[in-house]
Amino acid sequence: MNERHVLVLPDRDSAEEVAREAADRFGLPEEPQLVRDALAGEDDAEDAQWLVVVEDPQERLEAASLDELAAEYEGWLEAP
Repeated sequence: MNERHVLVLPDRDSAEEVAREAADRFGLPEEPQLVRDALAGEDDAEDAQWLVVVEDPQERLEAASLDELAAEYEGWLEAP
């Protein structure tokens, strides 16, 4: 089973930093994917959240550690 974790960040800069930090901190084989998630009914880029999608094929990452990382950048780990 391939586990996927989604971290929600307030802006692109934070998402990029979290992706780099996650790859370094957790020894990921590749940097997580960034996805822009516009809020419902909003066209303005200012109202977009950014998602960092972390693939965890061996299911070795702890949710609490990922949530702590996201919180350092004013984000959170999305509940599965």
